Amino acid sequence: MENSLNRFFEYLEFECTVSPHTLRNYMSDINKFYTFIKDEKKLLSWRDLTPLTIRSYLGHLYKQNSKSSIARKLSTIKHFLHYLTREKVIEKDFSDLLSSPKQEKKLPEVLNVDEMFHLLETPDPSTHLGKRDRALLELLYATGIRVSELVGINLEDITWENQTLRVRGKGRKERIVPFGEKAKTALKIYMEERPFFYKKRDSRIRGNDSNDPKALLLNNFGSRLTTRSVGRLINKYILLCGSTRKISPHTLRHSFATHLLSCGANLRDIQELLGHQSLSTTQKYTQVSIDKLMEVYDKSHPKA
Repeated sequence: MENSLNRFFEYLEFECTVSPHTLRNYMSDINKFYTFIKDEKKLLSWRDLTPLTIRSYLGHLYKQNSKSSIARKLSTIKHFLHYLTREKVIEKDFSDLLSSPKQEKKLPEVLNVDEMFHLLETPDPSTHLGKRDRALLELLYATGIRVSELVGINLEDITWENQTLRVRGKGRKERIVPFGEKAKTALKIYMEERPFFYKKRDSRIRGNDSNDPKALLLNNFGSRLTTRSVGRLINKYILLCGSTRKISPHTLRHSFATHLLSCGANLRDIQELLGHQSLSTTQKYTQVSIDKLMEVYDKSHPKA
């Protein structure tokens, strides 16, 4: 059974070319599923799998997981079933018999324009870290890119003349996104400070991928910033703003899309900028804008 698992992970990495982050999620989901059916259900072969076995596992997950988390884990299991059928490890793919839990539609959290500007101005411009963090925040808001895309940016990905970035998104798909003058100015200021970070690189980890000299954004040790580090930075600046709202790095992406839509941008253009494969993923921002519009109407209209 473990051989099939390892081959599946190789298939994901080399044939499907999923991102390292996605691969880690798949591996975690499938390994937990495997542990359950081996220890709890005493299965000795993938051929012994049944829809009932998987439903039993989903019932086990309900005790500790949200509906969205369960839906993701089930999606991973279905992908695995497709693979096992393709490789003739199991005779029949019964994934169609497995239903995902119905999820409540949750609208993305966004910052309004004033809150966004306040956040952007929070880093201390007199320090090396403040200049880097201002560039980081400006770039996230100016482009709407994911944090995983941000930390993956290399120096050669920036075209200064056109003010564009080349980013690698989900499935390692590349796209070009523009950035404005404010972000360009913040980036230029940071680039003058970047040697300060790189010369502090830790000699013990030279040669490590994280110590890539091409990386745009560096930490205090001269290594490439991680998604986790960016999350901590944003949480720090939200607290410095005096806000008690629970904000994630993705909130800047949501705010970028919502502000563009509110100012009349075309939904298809926003889809391209965000790197969404499906327009339906982008359409959630229309509801955010409608809700905001109704809030303004209720507060302002004399007959509301």
